[in-house]
Amino acid sequence: MMEVLQVAQLGNEILRCQAQPINNIWDKNLQQIIDNLIATVIETNGVGIAAPQVSISDRLFIVASRPNLRYPNAPKMEPTAMINPRLISHSEDRVKGWEGCLSVPGIRGLVPRYRVINVEYTNREGKLQRQELTDFVARIFQHEYDHLEGLVFLDRVESTTDLMTEDEYQKQIIQSRN
Repeated sequence: MMEVLQVAQLGNEILRCQAQPINNIWDKNLQQIIDNLIATVIETNGVGIAAPQVSISDRLFIVASRPNLRYPNAPKMEPTAMINPRLISHSEDRVKGWEGCLSVPGIRGLVPRYRVINVEYTNREGKLQRQELTDFVARIFQHEYDHLEGLVFLDRVESTTDLMTEDEYQKQIIQSRN
């Protein structure tokens, strides 16, 4: 049975710790954690969530891009568990884009991220995956990977002038696209 987990908020020390590698992907508890992370990201209208955000210090996150209230232009993909993910290489060009975070509610930041990345991770079936990710999905991966390193998107913002409240973001950015 899937359970929606409580999301740790900025200030919780787990968000500033480096997550630990997962050694046994066949552990039944790990499969339950993956299911619970998927339930949590869907329920909270997120597009990704990392295990540290639910107070579990494991190198695991879910990428679940889909259009929703928080990201109306997101591409659709099935929620994907990424165990012990690694960023193998990246493009030179970086693009600024607006990010929010379930652990930093009410704030958006304009964050520079690599536009194209090559990644490696183990899926929930134990198979090593290598992929090239671009644009929004690459942004999600980098955002969630930061959580495994003890970083939040606020650490990547270049200036405090690149921050705004969620309400103002909805007014200025989303309404201007419609």
